[in-house]
Amino acid sequence: MLNISLTSVIFLIQLLTLPVCAVIVDSYRALPKTNYDFVIVGGGNAGAVLAHRLSTNPRWKVLVIEAGPTHEGVFNSRVPGLVASLQNTIHDWNLTSTPQAGLNNRVLPLARGHILGGSSSINGQFYTRGSSSDYDRWARVTGDSGWSWKNILPYFKKNEKWAVSADGHDTTGQYDPKVHGTDGMVSVSVVGAPQTVDAKVIQASKELGGDYAYVLDMNDGNQLGIGWTQLTVGKGERSSAATTYLAPKYANRRNLHVLVDHRVTKLVNSGKKGNIPSLRTVQFSSRNEPASTLEVTASKEVILSAGTYGTPQILLLSGVGDSAELRAKNIDVVVNLPSVGKNLTDHPLLPLVWSLGVPGTVQPTPELQVEWQAEWNASRTGPLTGVGTNHLGWVRIPSDSEIWKEHEDPSSGRHTPHIEFGFSGMSIYPSPPAMMVPVIIPVQPASRGSVTLASSDPFSDPLIDVGFLSSPFDLFTFKYGVSSLKRFFDAPAWKEYNLTLVGVPEGEAELEEFIRNTVSSGAHPVGTAAMSSRGAQWGVVDPDLKLKKAEGVRIVDCSVMTYVPAGHTMAPVYAVAERVSDLIWDTWSRTN
Repeated sequence: MLNISLTSVIFLIQLLTLPVCAVIVDSYRALPKTNYDFVIVGGGNAGAVLAHRLSTNPRWKVLVIEAGPTHEGVFNSRVPGLVASLQNTIHDWNLTSTPQAGLNNRVLPLARGHILGGSSSINGQFYTRGSSSDYDRWARVTGDSGWSWKNILPYFKKNEKWAVSADGHDTTGQYDPKVHGTDGMVSVSVVGAPQTVDAKVIQASKELGGDYAYVLDMNDGNQLGIGWTQLTVGKGERSSAATTYLAPKYANRRNLHVLVDHRVTKLVNSGKKGNIPSLRTVQFSSRNEPASTLEVTASKEVILSAGTYGTPQILLLSGVGDSAELRAKNIDVVVNLPSVGKNLTDHPLLPLVWSLGVPGTVQPTPELQVEWQAEWNASRTGPLTGVGTNHLGWVRIPSDSEIWKEHEDPSSGRHTPHIEFGFSGMSIYPSPPAMMVPVIIPVQPASRGSVTLASSDPFSDPLIDVGFLSSPFDLFTFKYGVSSLKRFFDAPAWKEYNLTLVGVPEGEAELEEFIRNTVSSGAHPVGTAAMSSRGAQWGVVDPDLKLKKAEGVRIVDCSVMTYVPAGHTMAPVYAVAERVSDLIWDTWSRTN
């Protein structure tokens, strides 16, 4: 406790000795009076990237407005293995879904980061890019080749700084260095907390081959198979958008101001440029004084990076959306864009439990947690440098499956997986775990949902219908995933563990009910402000992510992804933000 207290005191002293304009602040009055070129709404993954890149031009003044508190001093955010402790706290938006018809009317918690760094400060830190054809599909639907795999790959590398595994083990053969960046911002590494089941996963992969064949690096664009997990972890600590792009040496730039604990409620129509409304003014309130309203105007652009749930809510409150729905909430229509809030796509997730019937198994206890914490504190090593999932698997539903007689393939291509497996060993090397808890995720779901307003009150949570299992295809995908995992654990490698699948019924109808009663959110929502080609009658932003039918606004976050990538969404949104920062530079560097 003494060391932590001393560190806090030193940190506060350092803050007090810095110029007012060179710190992350929670008071708008503490900022200098200035005119901003760019106002970024949201300090999450995308917002942090844009703040960092745009403020490298000393002539441009940049303001970030983040609804959540600062990440500074949040110890649990630094420790990779304490991810679960950050949910249902002030650092989580604590959103919930509407009752889900496909899940027997259950209401789901929807974790999203309410903290500087956004979800990169509270998530599971999985680094996956998805399939190359995911991005080629983006390019096709937008008519912009800049979104293709070939052209987006350099931005993945620009974001990434490959790091040594937390335990320093030799990672040769566990990843492909040719497909990774070494000079970027966010640390990425192969998991560094070995588990006794790791060897079993690899052995089973070799024994079975086929769908379960070993893949050297799932981030090379062709991810099918089983490979080592990569995490945004460097030197045993979480590497987030806040700790990297907004590290002190960058956040302290005189032309970059970061305001936390302030919530943007709407964009204000400040007139017209030609025949279209200009939305360069941002209205916001302090968390400590929600009744007071503040405004700031961007001379160049407002960049909306409030996330898949927050971005459509702000647009709708601003009068941008379906005109009939806006009038029903007594909101004046500024821009009729019916696609706002539609096309919500998330990954549903199903955990399963296999128990081990062997002596000498170990499971986490409070005493072990104390030991792990002490090891992490001392050396940044041990189980808390990871999240217990050291391997991921990616499989497709066979091309001769009966399901294709009833449904079109929702995947982006024939090398794109339909299912992700997370092999959670939850064990302490070299002892085997008492149980394993692998998860099944349909990564190319056919179901769609929506984000709508509950009311015109900007502080009311939106109505979030994730639409899980609204398509029968996704239910089939889960059932196929269960059978596929059973085949994997039937491999000879697992025989000595005497595995038993716990609580999963055999009958098809009973299995379907089990799935409906167990599925949760994988926390990868996208699509509510989807990009489309210029002049398209659907979509919310053009391929350069400028808001359609308006002026002065660009949207940069997961909401612009027309289709969800076949993987976790953190790495893709970093790449999107890196690319768009270049587009913004190209737009404005010609003028000043």
